[in-house]
Amino acid sequence: MSNKIAVVFPGVGYHTDKPLLYYSKKLAHARGYEIIEIKYDLPEAGVVIKADEEKRMQAFDTAFEQVTKQLEDIDFTNYEKIVFIGKSIGTALAARYNMSYELDADLIIFTPIETTFAFVSPCEGFVFHGDADPLCDTDMCINLCDELSLTYVVIPGANHSLETEDVLTNIEILGKVMGMVDKLL
Repeated sequence: MSNKIAVVFPGVGYHTDKPLLYYSKKLAHARGYEIIEIKYDLPEAGVVIKADEEKRMQAFDTAFEQVTKQLEDIDFTNYEKIVFIGKSIGTALAARYNMSYELDADLIIFTPIETTFAFVSPCEGFVFHGDADPLCDTDMCINLCDELSLTYVVIPGANHSLETEDVLTNIEILGKVMGMVDKLL
């Protein structure tokens, strides 16, 4: 058994085989982490959830119950290092789980949503945000990261997937982001 564990919390439409999470898993595995992938079964489509605040909060609570159930048999005290890697709603779920169970996990936060910051403690995370992300205001993200003493990177022109219109730029961004993730691991 490894003494390090990485738990991967996907987004609603951004599963663990998409680039940010796929390569994060590969890096964590190469560094000797046990990998756990969380899955959610939400009653509404992502488009519906994003458009309706009440449905978004219901989906968040439903997903949190599912996260709790999936992780209930893991004794986190057996690990020297715990890393939660989240994307979008997964960032908020990871932060909420970390806070609820007082785990002191390191958080790798890809494209947070506003709710994420309600559950993050100072100095426990690294935030990656695109300044063209329609789901998280850049000024708010920067201000909350500063307030919580979180390290962050804002990627110019990048959307909620940390991508731009240009494929080669996206590959370059992905390489730089994964270089930082590797150092965090």
